[in-house]
Amino acid sequence: MKKILLGAAIATALTLPAMADDLKSAIAQDYGYLEALYTHLHLNPEISLQEEKTAARIASELRAAGFDVTENVGGHGLVGVLKNGKGPTVMIRADMDGLPVKEQTGLPYSSTATTVDDKGETVPVMHACGHDVHMTSFVGTARRLAAMKDEWRGTVVMIGQPAEERVLGAEAMIEEGLFKKFPKPDHNLALHVSATMKAGDVGMAKGYALANVDTVDMAIKGIGGHGAYPHTTKDPVVLASQIVVALQTLVSRETSPLDSAVVTVGSIHAGTKHNIISDGAHLQLTVRSYKDDVRKRLLDGIKRISEAQAMSIGLPEDMWPVMTVSESTPATYNDPALTEKVFGTLEAKLGAGRVHVLSPVMGAEDFALYSRTEEKIPSLIFWLGTVSAEDAAAAAKGEKKLPSLHSSSFAPVPEPTLKGGVEAMTTAALSLLGKK
Repeated sequence: MKKILLGAAIATALTLPAMADDLKSAIAQDYGYLEALYTHLHLNPEISLQEEKTAARIASELRAAGFDVTENVGGHGLVGVLKNGKGPTVMIRADMDGLPVKEQTGLPYSSTATTVDDKGETVPVMHACGHDVHMTSFVGTARRLAAMKDEWRGTVVMIGQPAEERVLGAEAMIEEGLFKKFPKPDHNLALHVSATMKAGDVGMAKGYALANVDTVDMAIKGIGGHGAYPHTTKDPVVLASQIVVALQTLVSRETSPLDSAVVTVGSIHAGTKHNIISDGAHLQLTVRSYKDDVRKRLLDGIKRISEAQAMSIGLPEDMWPVMTVSESTPATYNDPALTEKVFGTLEAKLGAGRVHVLSPVMGAEDFALYSRTEEKIPSLIFWLGTVSAEDAAAAAKGEKKLPSLHSSSFAPVPEPTLKGGVEAMTTAALSLLGKK
């Protein structure tokens, strides 16, 4: 892949617009504004489905940049449209929700926000997955593209998406008519922060970039009783344990070694007391893959194994485990041709040392849904580094362990991260829009 992308870089370098050299300077002049916005967003995170104030702020930023903005699309989603003559339509997405995590970075602008979640519990809130970086880079890109209208032709559609962390927002916006009420894109773009890459660097995978992910709940029934008389019971704890062990064969013995798959049992709950055999247990699983046929085989296998184990201990069919699948998202697939084009453009503009070929990861992104229209819109999500050069180098040598995404200690280095995000996304969009 590297040789192919390097060839694209050489070809693209010959066609970069002359004004591209001024982009870095313009971003530097705008940085004070962007830093203030980033600090505000970091201090005021909102969890999934509660992004009202965040969405209002992003909407006002897009309007100030000259976009026509529609709010409350699929919940707190927003759509900004900037038309600039005939040409391609490029969609750029940023997600807006934070996480129920208590920040422990020690930063002077650490979040102390709390909220009441949908279970009625008071929880802390933090942008532990970098969505504040995504939004700030998004606004910076909108400001640059509006200022550079003499350099491109076409339409830019900016999507502020809610509820990414619960993989609900993209589907809600699409169902509310995103691709019918607004210009339908020829290409979709997004970025996501990386907790391991040097701040301002970018990287991308060609083809599969992120995984299919399904959340599975399994209600296991049993016949409870006294721990002194186990022969009179059907122990759901033993049954749950047998299911957990048997599920491991789905990956080790039923999935090709050339395919990727993960079945994780993250939680098992049952019982209330030492000497009571309960009448039920509950398993919580996460299932990950890339290919749709592998995904189906895993989910079908979980149902088959759980029912067969229940049958093996003598439970009647009406007491077999009940499996519920939720919060599902398909694999995110980076269109190969689009990836090569953007990779080449960024490598020519940013320099070969700042643009990296990456392997796919097993995380999930509902950005995948934007490409799954009838026309299969070519899409690309790329990674943006957030780590200081010193820490990234130390981690590469095994001398330092870096906080991961969703960690209470995740703390991007703002200036190189934000400047790199705006530069990379603006350059990517310009490479896809029409030229004057």
